[in-house]
Amino acid sequence: MHERYEVIVVGGGMVGAAVACALGHGGVRVALLDKAEPLRQWPEEPLDIRVSALTRASRLMLEQLGAWPGMARRGVSAYREMRVFDARAGGELHFDCADTEYNELGHIVENRVTVAALWDVLDTLDSVDCITPAQVAGIETDTEGARLRLDDGRVFAADLVIAADGNDSALRKLAGIGVTGWDYGQHGLVATVSTELSHRATAWQRFLDEGPLAFLPLANGQCSIVWTLRSETAKAHLALSDADFLQALEEASAGLLGKMLGVGPRAAFPLRFQYANSYTGEHLALVGDAAHVMHPLAGQGANAGLLDAAAIAEIVLETRREQRSLAGRGLLRRYERWRKGDNLIMMGSMDVLNKAFGIQSSEVAGLRSAGMSWINRTALLKNIFNRYAMGQRDDLPTLAQGKPCW
Repeated sequence: MHERYEVIVVGGGMVGAAVACALGHGGVRVALLDKAEPLRQWPEEPLDIRVSALTRASRLMLEQLGAWPGMARRGVSAYREMRVFDARAGGELHFDCADTEYNELGHIVENRVTVAALWDVLDTLDSVDCITPAQVAGIETDTEGARLRLDDGRVFAADLVIAADGNDSALRKLAGIGVTGWDYGQHGLVATVSTELSHRATAWQRFLDEGPLAFLPLANGQCSIVWTLRSETAKAHLALSDADFLQALEEASAGLLGKMLGVGPRAAFPLRFQYANSYTGEHLALVGDAAHVMHPLAGQGANAGLLDAAAIAEIVLETRREQRSLAGRGLLRRYERWRKGDNLIMMGSMDVLNKAFGIQSSEVAGLRSAGMSWINRTALLKNIFNRYAMGQRDDLPTLAQGKPCW
């Protein structure tokens, strides 16, 4: 015996929860499976060291899903400017929302805030069942759809399964979908820090020899840092005392925000370039990190995943309105065509930037900084970069345009 749904979403992080919300708004019978239900409440301190820089497109999507009010209540931080520096040769880029029609370039949001707000919405959607704890142990397919077997013996069936279970996706492996990629030999060190000078609602990024150091503004006046370092350096920095770490951070920042006054818990995660060789399998679609992992230097990973969520939801709902089967291959082909190319362009751009700033020669550094300064002086180019970074580009899913898709 098994319970039947139209769609099963595996993984209740921000991308999986967003898919389930969009489908639930459209009345689709959905099961959302996750290992555990996320926290909805927590103490004010410490802040979550995992944050995302959400674009305007992501905000518009989250507003349509009904999650933004819950996010704003828990705390979001608008950033109005972005300043990028090349420490080796002095190049600089400055983006300002005053040069756009909007009041901000984006928002820095703790990941747990986005997830909790989406699960609040899921509670209100009658057609969505959130099932925890749930650990997938196997998948079987036939012409009518897929059946998921959990490690406790329960079985769930659906026309379509959406895997949002992360970069080490169990479903991707069970479906036999391989990946292409490589390790960067770098880790991203993350922490929350207090600084002498105000962050001025500005996202700061300084490119150093080992990788970029970013200070992302938080609503309480602190900054979330993402510091890309060689893996061995990152591990050494995790082992430093708070005082020694703050001294190293202050030196690396070159005084951008004055003295470093305090630091919370630190963590580091390995950085990797990775994409699934196929975004789809039999009755299966991969979204978010299950489909692609990119360098965090421009903070686009979460936004790309949310666009995946919006795209697959839009296609499912359109297919359903046309009374066509959700078990058909055409739905999956359309999703892969829509999202794989866009993601590969973004991933490739991040990869090229990371490698370009990793070149140590003074000649390359001079050319690189000259290019940055040229872009900074060219209003048209800056506007193109600004709009792309804000998610304002062609072929966006309907939700990311601020319109419902149900």
